[in-house]
Amino acid sequence: MLALAGLLLLALASSLPLQAQGGQGNPRVLPPRSLPQGKTYAEWSVAWWQWFMGLPLISPAGVTHPGIDDPGFDVAEGQSGSVWFLAAPFPGTHERTCTIPAGKALFFGTMVSEWSSLEGYATYEEQSYLAWLFAEHIVDLSVTIDGVPVKNLAAYRLQSPQFEFTAPTPWIFGPEGGAGTAVAEGYYFFLAPLAAGQHTIHCQGAFYFSTADGDPFDLSAPLDMTYHLTVR
Repeated sequence: MLALAGLLLLALASSLPLQAQGGQGNPRVLPPRSLPQGKTYAEWSVAWWQWFMGLPLISPAGVTHPGIDDPGFDVAEGQSGSVWFLAAPFPGTHERTCTIPAGKALFFGTMVSEWSSLEGYATYEEQSYLAWLFAEHIVDLSVTIDGVPVKNLAAYRLQSPQFEFTAPTPWIFGPEGGAGTAVAEGYYFFLAPLAAGQHTIHCQGAFYFSTADGDPFDLSAPLDMTYHLTVR
C-alpha cells in the first residue's frame, strides 16, 4: 500500500569519486541516470522495498519496524554494506534522531507507493497502474538536505520493474506474509556519504485525491519527515 520511507546512496558510476557533486545542481545527491555501485536508481528502489517489506514488525531484539512510529526504532536494523536505507512511518509528522557510521551512503524514497500480490493485486498490470495512479496524485513535494532544497524533483520520479519479495507474518502491510510480487513508484534519491558531524534531511508531501476533481475517491494523506543524523 502506501509507505514512505527512507534515503540515498554511494558513489556515482565506478570512475567518479565519492565526493562528487550530484546532478541538477544538488550537492551530494547523485543524478537519477547514474549507476551507483553499478545499479540503476530503479534497481536500488527494488532493494529498498525488499528491505522494507522483509523486516519484522518487531525484531527478536525488540526493535520496531522503520515504518512504525515507535521509540523502539533503530536505524541500524537490517542494514549491511556500504549503503544504508532510511524509511519513515506514513502518514503524519515524524522526527527521528540517529547515528550513521561514517562512509555510509544513504538511499531513500519519499512519497512512494507499492502494490503487491500479497495485498490482492496479482498482475503486473494492476500493480503498475495503481503505483502510477498514486504517484500522479502526489502534491506539495519537497526535499531538503541541510537546509538546501533538492532541485528538479520530477527527474527523481521512477517506477520499479515488477520484483519479488518475501515478507514475514505479520508484515508491515498485512497479517499474512509470504512470497509475493510488487511494483512501486515515487521519488527516490541517492546521497553520497555525508561528512562527519550533524546533518538534517527533511521530506514532505501528500497523496491527494478529490471526487470534486473527478477522482474516484477522496484522500488526503500528508507526510512530514525529518531525520537528524549524526555521522561518525
